[in-house]
Formats: sequence, structure tokens, C-alpha cells
Amino acid sequence: MIGFQFSQFNPNENAKSTFEQMLDLFTQLLTYTNGDATEALSWMNELDKKYRFTNDDYGMGDFINDLKENDYLKENPQDGNFKITGKTEKTIRKKSLEEIFGKLKKSKQGNHQTFKHGQGDEASSDSRPFQFGDRLEQIDFTESIRNAQVNRGVEAFSMQEDDLQIRENDFKTQTSTVLMIDISHSMILYGEDRITPAKKVAMALSELIQTKYPKDTLDIVVFGNDAWTIEVKDLPYLQVGPYHTNTVAGLELAMDLLRRRKNPNKQIFMITDGKPTCLKIGSKYYKNSFGLDRKVVNRCINLAAQCKKLKIPITTFMIASDPYLQSFVQEFTEMNNGKAFFAGLDKLGAFIFKDFENGKSKTVY
Repeated sequence: MIGFQFSQFNPNENAKSTFEQMLDLFTQLLTYTNGDATEALSWMNELDKKYRFTNDDYGMGDFINDLKENDYLKENPQDGNFKITGKTEKTIRKKSLEEIFGKLKKSKQGNHQTFKHGQGDEASSDSRPFQFGDRLEQIDFTESIRNAQVNRGVEAFSMQEDDLQIRENDFKTQTSTVLMIDISHSMILYGEDRITPAKKVAMALSELIQTKYPKDTLDIVVFGNDAWTIEVKDLPYLQVGPYHTNTVAGLELAMDLLRRRKNPNKQIFMITDGKPTCLKIGSKYYKNSFGLDRKVVNRCINLAAQCKKLKIPITTFMIASDPYLQSFVQEFTEMNNGKAFFAGLDKLGAFIFKDFENGKSKTVY
């Protein structure tokens, strides 16, 4: 008997290399610089002067060369500016997923499972007798042969229809999601950067769906004075504009996108920090940045009611603590029979993940 074997602990054995550590910092800075690689590298140079994370063996020039050799960075030979690659964009999404969802507790729920059986990817422990219309690949031959032996014996072995046993599959449903992101000017006002955590959540959620739920659909809608869709690859470059908050336009576009989806399960996630302040009536904009204008609010409430009739729940993630704004969100949520989270910036990602992953209709405080 060998027993336990002990070896000397080496804290640096599984440590990240200098390049990997600097890559982590580089991808973080890219989120703040809206994907501007030249600006991110300039920031790294300034940070290196203060914190000295490079040395005589590995400097910033080595890091830039490694980025180019590993297809994280492309250099324009004409002006010398740098641009990130598709590999870098995917790395940012993966690191956002790890940062936001990595510390969550394990849960038995997830993968959109239901209590129903049907055509699914995984076999269930449940079985039942054969019925007309069952597929050949559903037959549990081990149980079916055992039934035939019990019913007719080994010597006169034969298998009849009533011996056949069917192995059920767990039914896993699909979901169509629209993620709405507020890019109005208030997302960077009052000394708070609210657009960066919103982008991280969007990137993490998109990476989660693409890797774990490949059959699901995700549309991303940004809204300011107007609303439009963006691709997942555009998320690192998303910037706030000099916009008001046209929540109505965002909801109308989200509803239109979900109407085209054939999945029975549809939902809207909305990340915002401000009250609705804008409408587009014809070709003109109706704007009011002071208080909650009932003309604007009522249109939002009506759309919430329409979504309820279409069985589209809206989950609102409000990055604000103003009591009058929370009152509006509560009214909006009650009309839709949806969910609302009044979360701080550090809790936003975890709430979104928990809601999407579990697929449960419950209030989490």
C-alpha cells in the first residue's frame, strides 16, 4: 500500500506567466477604452511607470510583440496604430464571463430544463412501455430483453411488442432573449462609469448563450434617442452618446425582434440607469429631462402591458437609487408582471446570470 505522497509546495508552479498577467490587464483596459488598442497600451505604459510590472527580462515591447505573434493585435503599417482582432474580442467576452459569473454558487437548476419529457439531448432515468410512434433509438434494449426473458423464458426466447421499454429524454426548451442597453448620456454622468459594467454584463451573457445554449437566440438592442441592434462583436466598442433615453423605441424594437422568433419562450432584459425622457412622434422628438413626464411614462406602461399579453416578461436592472425612479420601475414591472432588480454596479452581472440560468419567476432581493 503506497498511501499518501507529499511534495514540496511551489506557489509559482501554476502561476500565470508575465504575458498572461499583462493580457488580463490589457483586456480590462480595452473595455474602458471602448476597444481602442492604442489608448489601452498607452494606459499600460503609464501604469507600468507607476507600478513597475515589467522588468529587464520582459518589457512592454516584448508584450506588444507577443500580442501580435499570438494574433491578439494588428498594427497598421501606415500610421502605426494598433487594432484588436476577433480573437481578442472573444477573449474579452470570456474574461467578462469569468469575472461576473465565476464566483456564483453551484445550483442544480439551469440549461432551461422543464418538468416535461420530449425530444432532448440527455437520457432520463424514467422509462415506460412502448407506444405506437416511438422512435427506434428510444428503445431501452437492456430492459426490453430482460422483459422478454421474464415473460417467455430463456429457452423459448422471443421479443414481442409488449416487452419493449422506452427510455425517456429530458426535454430542454429554447429561449429567445433581447438584451437592451441604455447608452444615454446619463450612463457617464455624476462621476460614475455605468456603461462599462453594463458592457461587461452584455459580453458575459452573450458568451454564456453562445457556449452553453447554442440553440438559443440573443439580440442586443441599444437605445438613446433612437434604438438599433448591434452585433456581439461590437460590444467592446460600445460608447455612450449625447442622447436622451427613448425607452419606448428600445421596447418597440425588442418586441419586433421577438415577434420574428418561433421559440415559445421569449424575454427581455433591460439595463438602464435613468428615467425615460424621450419619444419620437413622427419625425420629431419629444424630450423632457425634468422629472417623469406622464406622456412618456404612459407609453412605456402601455408597452409593458402589451408585452404581458404576448407573454414576454421584462426584467429590469436599474442602476440607480432615486426613490421616484424606483416608483416608476415598480409601476412598469407590475403592469408587465415581470421582475425588477435595484442593484448596485457590482451585483448587476450576478443577478442577470441567476435569472437567466435558473429560469425561475421569483423575486430576489
